[in-house]
Amino acid sequence: MAPWLPLLSLLGLLPGASSAPPGRAAGAQSWEAASSELLGPARFALEMYNRGRAAGARAALGAVRGRVRRTGQGSLYSLKATLEEPPCNDPMVCQLPVSKKTLLCTFEILDELGKHMLLRRDCAPVDTKITDDRNETFSSFLPLLNMDPLPKDLSVKMASIFKDFVTTYNRTYETKEEAQWRMSVFVNNMVRAQKIQALDRGTAQYGVTKFSDLTEEEFRTIYLNPLLKEEPRKKMRLAKSISDPAPPEWDWRDKGAVTKVKNQGMCGSCWAFSVTGNVEGQWFLKQGDLLSLSEQELVDCDKVDKACLGGLPSNAYSAIKTLGGLETEDDYSYLGHLQTCNFSAEKVKVYINDSVELSQNEQKLAAWLANKGPISVAINAFGMQFYRHGISRPLRPLCSPWFIDHAVLLVGYGNRSAIPFWAIKNSWGTDWGEEGYYYLHRGSGACGVNIMASSAVVN
Repeated sequence: MAPWLPLLSLLGLLPGASSAPPGRAAGAQSWEAASSELLGPARFALEMYNRGRAAGARAALGAVRGRVRRTGQGSLYSLKATLEEPPCNDPMVCQLPVSKKTLLCTFEILDELGKHMLLRRDCAPVDTKITDDRNETFSSFLPLLNMDPLPKDLSVKMASIFKDFVTTYNRTYETKEEAQWRMSVFVNNMVRAQKIQALDRGTAQYGVTKFSDLTEEEFRTIYLNPLLKEEPRKKMRLAKSISDPAPPEWDWRDKGAVTKVKNQGMCGSCWAFSVTGNVEGQWFLKQGDLLSLSEQELVDCDKVDKACLGGLPSNAYSAIKTLGGLETEDDYSYLGHLQTCNFSAEKVKVYINDSVELSQNEQKLAAWLANKGPISVAINAFGMQFYRHGISRPLRPLCSPWFIDHAVLLVGYGNRSAIPFWAIKNSWGTDWGEEGYYYLHRGSGACGVNIMASSAVVN
């Protein structure tokens, strides 16, 4: 018997099963077997789920059960359904044999005068045994992310994929032993990436990236910023909220307020890139001049933060004020390691007057962004080591807002296939993610994106 059948039976998704509570008759509000009346709303829900997906990536409808409530001129359908997603066929995302992924979905559909409207959609892999965020726990998921032994018949295939990775990213290893070690890390990472993929509730694809031969510990040590969760941050004045509602979508890249994607290299200086990106946008909005500003100045001259070992945006704003401003990238170029401070007041091109902390309400953040410019934020970087494209939405226990470790820049927001997202400028170069950008689910506090939002103030 398939491992998920007991769960389907428990939830009333198999013939003969009922989810009516003990002692209550299965009346008008009980879950009913699939009927012709439920198939129309179920097919509409499936169409909405598949919107924007390529033909070969569309899910198929499995078992359906539901109930209906009559409401005035229409009907409200509450459905539970299984969806079968086809196996991944992207060779850069899925190297290991994966059977179809079965999702358990809850849909609420309103039918008024023959027109359907999707009110709610919650889907998760059935093997997680999760139907509600409030019930999620670390113990539910961590076993799924542990390294498993690779089947022997895949060793030749994985060796070929690793060779392609080495060629694509121009890797060189000093010894045969090191190459063998890196291949074992790579293989374990591919297993981990596919498990992250199975647990993601967005549209993100995870797989081979330029970080695929690094252990998780190496990646965190080199590229992330533990001080964001460890160091108490400097209190900043709370910004005044924007009274106007946020437009449906916004993107400062289209309006000239965002410089090209940069690369922090093997240095945990994301905090500096997040802050300079914000200041670049603030200066552009006030002065009409987009300048690429110096992160190296902050790495070298901000004596409160710890250069490549991490830092806090709040400290960086103070350092800019204390120094008297920022030089441009051209005048103080990025090296990716700590050196003696070489700041020159005569070369300052940009100054700031203050810095502010922003609301943790994502609707207010969106309104502030559209009105005031790109926002410095910090996030939990779970899964980003293997992120390739799409909208990421990791399960909350895996991407806790209390473990933020990477500073980035919100540059816009919108919707793809009815899924709301934040457009995030990262600092890992254009050969990562979507040409250097990361897309994260908006409206759910995903990965703590709303916890540490801030901006410089330029008068």
